[in-house]
Amino acid sequence: MTSSPSTITMFGADWCRDCVRTKRQLDSLGIQYTYVDLIEDPAAADVAREISGRTNIPVVVYPDASHHVEPSNDDVEAKLRELSLI
Repeated sequence: MTSSPSTITMFGADWCRDCVRTKRQLDSLGIQYTYVDLIEDPAAADVAREISGRTNIPVVVYPDASHHVEPSNDDVEAKLRELSLI
């Protein structure tokens, strides 16, 4: 799975509270993103692990190729502001 350079990609699962929180935050801010459901696409977990070096989720990949693993809402907001997305 590859994401376009201008897209945010979030790897997550609906059983993960941090994933639900981060997804809700992106939705409430009106941020366009690609959601990769690790339940529907278990092989994508390998992609998320390659990106982050960890098995924790969510993994949020930003347009500048940086990423967060289990980010707080403040972390996500700060990065979105840095990228002038909000």
